[in-house]
Amino acid sequence: MILALDIGNTNIVIGCMEQETCRFVERVSTNSFKTELEYVVDFKTLLELYQIRIEDITGCIVASVVPPLNNIVLSALHKLLHVTPLLVGPGVKTGLNILMDNPGQVGADLIVDAVAGLHYYGAPIIMIDLGTATTISVVDKNKNYIGGMILPGVRVSLDSLVNRTSQLPRISLDAPKKIIGKNTIDCMKSCVIIGQASCLDGMIERIWDELGYETNVVATGGLAGSIIPHCRNRIICDNELTLKGLDIIYRKNTESHMAEKPERETTC
Repeated sequence: MILALDIGNTNIVIGCMEQETCRFVERVSTNSFKTELEYVVDFKTLLELYQIRIEDITGCIVASVVPPLNNIVLSALHKLLHVTPLLVGPGVKTGLNILMDNPGQVGADLIVDAVAGLHYYGAPIIMIDLGTATTISVVDKNKNYIGGMILPGVRVSLDSLVNRTSQLPRISLDAPKKIIGKNTIDCMKSCVIIGQASCLDGMIERIWDELGYETNVVATGGLAGSIIPHCRNRIICDNELTLKGLDIIYRKNTESHMAEKPERETTC
């Protein structure tokens, strides 16, 4: 069993993977002011909540788009698990052919999503991740990662709208009953939710036009459940996509699961 973490700008997604099955998926807030010990307590509490013994975890892998937090989280994991976490980055085998101007600048989360998308849904494929930013990644029919788009996230857009206007309130992200709103809140919900869904539909169709063929489309991220049901194109919603990708990358970079459980490091 391995512990997989995706450190995002808003949340850290945490899950335990065992034989390609996700035992749980949870989120804790990304907080650069937390100490190493505070993260140890967070991770230990989650494992205890799901009755997972620390000694049953044989490895750990992390993807991060928040570099200042890397050392703190990696140290916390090492202190708790007594194993050395694998950080997705240069030198880590992914099996992905990245055709970008600067492959090293592609976010770890995008790479991990693409690896999982290819493995579970096949090429060609579009991956959509609805988090702090909404990202769209494209893998062509030859299994090459050829690029994508970055859009303002749903909550980022909503927060910007509320903060820069004097009379618009903060709202929840549940869909309005009708697209044409009859009050301020429904008008805002219509554009934030239905507008984002329409944006994704439009981007998908433009990508298909540029490629010259249609693709599979899979979405993940904390806000996927709020937006994807309102899209008109067929989009698979997989909230475990990133964790599945981390599991695949971990297995590519370590010995077979049939190998003997590695000896744990000891502390004085």
